[in-house]
Amino acid sequence: MKLTLKIWRQKDAKSKGGFETYTVEASTHMSFLEMLDVLNESLIREKKEPVAFEHDCREGICGACSLVINGQPHGPWAKTTTCQLHMRQYKDGDTIVVEPYRAVAFPVLKDLVVDRSSFERIIQAGGFISVNTGQPQDANSIPIDLDTASKAFDAASCIGCGACVAACPNSSAMLFTSAKVAHLNMLPQGKVEAQQRVLNMVKQMDLEGFGRCSNITACEAECPKGISIENIARMNREYWAASLGSEKIA
Repeated sequence: MKLTLKIWRQKDAKSKGGFETYTVEASTHMSFLEMLDVLNESLIREKKEPVAFEHDCREGICGACSLVINGQPHGPWAKTTTCQLHMRQYKDGDTIVVEPYRAVAFPVLKDLVVDRSSFERIIQAGGFISVNTGQPQDANSIPIDLDTASKAFDAASCIGCGACVAACPNSSAMLFTSAKVAHLNMLPQGKVEAQQRVLNMVKQMDLEGFGRCSNITACEAECPKGISIENIARMNREYWAASLGSEKIA
């Protein structure tokens, strides 16, 4: 099938970008990234600059393939990363608009590549357990109820792709930050530093320039892993409890 692509091109972080139009022949069996590979091969043959975009695992694990496709982070399929989106979604003659994530905290580096190191700095602020827990213990030696373990595991499935930020009209990183806070604070090993963790990570999130959450819930809708906004409510409770000096965070 023949497709028209309108792709954001930007030489570097300081240059002014704009959309350029391309035509590409694609198969319904291709993934979206394979289709972009085909486009780049044709550009290279024509001695033109290929389109820069991020990718790594191409298995929906790493989150590097973050693109906004026709206005939706990762495209139209729910709970799917860009690399898992296949061209059978589109029809011959379709026009597809591809652009990078738009957020002050995610500056464009080149074309479709953005700098998401702000997420890494939020993790560095408290997304870890520094308490020496000794040698790995048997899984059954620390009793954790099934509901808590399940919710912590669900929060830990966040891949840090940034779709929540791209989907939010305020460019909020609350879903990402709350998922990283929750999966540690809900487990016994993380409770020792729970209060300081939530204070540090929220502070760093604000310093990075992310917007505030206004409960639009677009973040949950566009998250490829289906991270629940319940984590945001939980983080808010823990943040205020820690800010007010409470000795116990429920």
